[in-house]
Amino acid sequence: MTRRELLAATLAARPLLAARRIHRSRISAISDEIARTPAEAIAFAKQYGLRWLELREVPGAKKSYEAMPEAELHAAAREFAGAGLRISFLDASLLKFGLPGTEPARRRPEAAEARARRVKREGELFERRIEDLKRAIRAAKILGADKIRIFTFSRVEEPLKLLPRLAGILEPMVEVAAQEKVHLLVENEGSCNVATSAELAELMKLAPSEWLGINWDALNGTPHQEVPFPDGYRLLPQKRLGNVHIKGRSILEGPQRLDWAAIFKALAGDGYRGCCGLETHISGAQLVEMSHASMKEIVRLVG
Repeated sequence: MTRRELLAATLAARPLLAARRIHRSRISAISDEIARTPAEAIAFAKQYGLRWLELREVPGAKKSYEAMPEAELHAAAREFAGAGLRISFLDASLLKFGLPGTEPARRRPEAAEARARRVKREGELFERRIEDLKRAIRAAKILGADKIRIFTFSRVEEPLKLLPRLAGILEPMVEVAAQEKVHLLVENEGSCNVATSAELAELMKLAPSEWLGINWDALNGTPHQEVPFPDGYRLLPQKRLGNVHIKGRSILEGPQRLDWAAIFKALAGDGYRGCCGLETHISGAQLVEMSHASMKEIVRLVG
């Protein structure tokens, strides 16, 4: 047995308390990944006995929940509540753009005009970041969620050097969220400055607020040569985990499949109390079909 296999076995074998088991009552799914309408998303959740949904864009519509007018948000909240569903997480797009004064790492050349448009747009987004945050908080509270996703700007060549500045930018945003009793969860996203579990851990050291946590997407670090489990997982500050994403390719048979049975056991053994949400993320006409296949496997694993 290799050292990595031994570590995985140790993490997975930690004693499980029945009350902390990852079971179906803690499984969620991003609604616009599993259906083409909100009604279909609700039907999907009922089919698999889910109690939670995550919200990003309105299924079948080109608009995000974070930007919806209040009247529409209240209507959506009533529809979910009427179906017996709660919202575990608002997958907002906050800070998913280039940080002014930095240059994103690019594989392709960028025309001067395109760069000028991008820089202008990024500057505008940066200036209104608190306004956009407050809008997302309003949406989350109407929908009954207390956790909102946040990103870490477009990835630069040396992202670790940028983390202290990033922590400083996040601080006032976290203060705004804390006043509303809402947690901001940083997602490790491959195109952003925090892409791996190791980078998540470093940022958490620089930004210690209890109102800033982690949305861990195990598969997102793999393009950066990270082994998600057990290597990446063991680096995470467990008490800061607020949500977990499960990619379809990581739960279905294939080269990117992860040992989710072991991950679920490790999460439970470490006292994780949040939800695990399906983000199928398989593009094309088969998205909904693959969402069903992914959820069937998740349900099989959690029992």
